[in-house]
Amino acid sequence: MTGLADPATFLSGESGRVGGIRMTVTRALADAALAAAAALSLTGRRLDRLAATQEPRRVLVLSVYRPGSRLPEALERLTSERHSVRLVLGSTGEADPALAKHTAATQMRGGKFENLNRLLAAAPPLGAAAVAPLGAAAPPLGAYDWLFVVDDDVALTPRFLDRHIAVCERLGLDLSQPAQSMRSHAAWRVTRRRPFSLARVTQYVEIGPVTAFTRPVAQALIPFPALRFGWGLDNHWGALARERGWRLGVVDALPVRHEIQHVAATYAHADAIAEARAFLADRPYVRTDEAQRTVKTIRRVPRARLAKAEVPRAPRTRLARTQVPKAWWAKPRAEDTARRVLVVPKWYPWPDQPVLGLFCREHAHAL
Repeated sequence: MTGLADPATFLSGESGRVGGIRMTVTRALADAALAAAAALSLTGRRLDRLAATQEPRRVLVLSVYRPGSRLPEALERLTSERHSVRLVLGSTGEADPALAKHTAATQMRGGKFENLNRLLAAAPPLGAAAVAPLGAAAPPLGAYDWLFVVDDDVALTPRFLDRHIAVCERLGLDLSQPAQSMRSHAAWRVTRRRPFSLARVTQYVEIGPVTAFTRPVAQALIPFPALRFGWGLDNHWGALARERGWRLGVVDALPVRHEIQHVAATYAHADAIAEARAFLADRPYVRTDEAQRTVKTIRRVPRARLAKAEVPRAPRTRLARTQVPKAWWAKPRAEDTARRVLVVPKWYPWPDQPVLGLFCREHAHAL
C-alpha cells in the first residue's frame, strides 16, 4: 500500500449525530420500545442465568476521565462479585473523589491511546494492593483474561461486566463492543443497536465508547499505537482479525448510552483524518463497505449449560413388580405378564381420566 489512505475508504461518511426534537423523540421512543420488548422476553434474566454458569475471570478495566464525567455512575456496573476486576483509571485533571481509589495518574495530557499505554504500565498484577507507580514495568497481560477500555461519557446496563463476558465467551467473540442505543451519537451504523438481536458477528469493532479484548487479542494489539485520536485504528483491527481468525462482534442486548457528546466534539475532524491517513498508509485495513456489513445475527440467548455436578436429579421412585392391567388404550397382548410399573402422583393429561393411574413404559416416556 503506497501513499496516504483515501478518507472515503475508512470513514463511515456519517456524523452519527442525533439532534432535533423529532429525531431525538423518535429515537428515545425506539429505545423504550426495545427495552420493553427485552423485558417481556426475559432477556435480562436469561443473561443472568448464562452469567451464573460462567467461570470466574480476571479482568482489567482502563479508562481516562475528565472533570465532571459520567464514570462515577458507571463504576458499579464495571465491578463484579463473580470475577476478579482491577480498575486502573487516569484523569485529565485532578482525581475525582469517587474515583480516587482507582486513579493511577492525574493531569494526563496525551491522546487517548498514549494515555492508555501509560495506564497499562501502572496496572498492578492481580493480588497487589494498589496501582504501580508510573514508569514501572508493565505486568504481563497474561495475568488477565479480559481487557475493557471504557470512555468516560457512557451509561451502562445493569450487571454489564458479568453479562458481556458471559455472552462473548459463549459466542466465541474475541474482540467485541456493546451496541450503542438508538438515541446515542454513533458514527457507524453497524454499531447501533438492532431490534430482535442478541448479538451480531461483524467485521468491525469501534475503538469506543466501550471495547472488550480477550487475552490473546490484547497481547497482540498492546502496546497501542501512539495515536492521539485513533481514527482508522479500528479499521486496521478488522484487517488483523481477518488475517488471524479473530471473531468480532457487537452485543445488541447490552446497549450503552452515548448521548452527551457528539463524535469528535472535543477536537478537529481534519486533524483526526490526517492522522488516520498517515497511520493507514502502510497498514492493511477494512474498507467502509466491509466494516458496515453484518456477517451473522444471533437472536437467541444461548442455553446455559450446567456443570455435571450441578445437574439436578429427580428423586428415585421405587418400582414394584406387579401384574399390569389391561389399559383402556392398549390392545390385549399375549406377553402381558409381570412388568415394572411407575405410579405417578399427578393428573392424567386426558380430561376423561382425572385420576391417579398406571402408565405403561411407552406412555411414561411420552409424558
